[in-house]
Amino acid sequence: MTRTTNHKKMIKSNFPERIFTIFNILFLTIIAIVCFFPFYYIFIFSISDPSMAHTITLLPTGLTLDNYYAILQMPGLLNSAVISVLRTVIGSALTVFCCALFGYVLTKENLPCRKIIYRYLVVTMYLSVGLIPYYLTIRAYGLTNTFWVYIIPTAVSAFNVILIKTFIEQLPASLEESARIDGAGYLTIFFKIIVPLSGPILATIFVFAAVFQWNSFFDNFLFVRDDSLRTLQYTLFLFLRRAEVITTDIERLRDMATNPTPQSVRMTITMIVTFPVLFVYPFAQRYFVKGIMIGAIKG
Repeated sequence: MTRTTNHKKMIKSNFPERIFTIFNILFLTIIAIVCFFPFYYIFIFSISDPSMAHTITLLPTGLTLDNYYAILQMPGLLNSAVISVLRTVIGSALTVFCCALFGYVLTKENLPCRKIIYRYLVVTMYLSVGLIPYYLTIRAYGLTNTFWVYIIPTAVSAFNVILIKTFIEQLPASLEESARIDGAGYLTIFFKIIVPLSGPILATIFVFAAVFQWNSFFDNFLFVRDDSLRTLQYTLFLFLRRAEVITTDIERLRDMATNPTPQSVRMTITMIVTFPVLFVYPFAQRYFVKGIMIGAIKG
């Protein structure tokens, strides 16, 4: 009898928790569906026959890849994709290196004016000089209409430096002290001790930088007039603004069974642009979460 009574009490005590768990699962499932459905709709629209796209419900209608074929045949698209990939890889790598080195330097208490430099870095997160002074600065450095305008201005980010600095300060100081006793210098310690141990936060910064670089197009709009340096995102921007012209150009392509509409062009290019990020992010997510959690422990 005692065991039966205790069992009933446990069931009663666990009942509210079960209800709460079920409610959470249902609520999060609904949120997940709401977040995922727009992307799913774009995907099924992009693989549907443009003339039948208005009948789409949950499945594509008139399954076809002609939309992708038409977009990939557009002149300059491949070159724009190469430029975006190069700026993403080079820019992200440079951002990680510069921010990591700067963050490591800021952890040194014997750095002259360390507090002033750090406070000035934090201030840059809240104050901006404005677009015109920024443009004049870029032009004064001779970066306009060059590939490096995508890379150099984003080499250092105050937010990323603070994350890395905070992470490095979590590492045991005894490791660096032992290395210095053995005669290692700052650069040796940085590359052989700090960098290997900072994998999670560096991967996090790389994800931040890569997503930013891949999605950026405003710097292309402001500083670059050379079509050979046009990014994929800026090409998308121009395509969306000139959808009617794009449709006319696509109709001139040979061996096309159907003619994409302006809306199908938008959907297809959106898929092309977002797929690389969606493909890479899940693999980097574990580093992303770990790096953010560890870097947030201490400010």
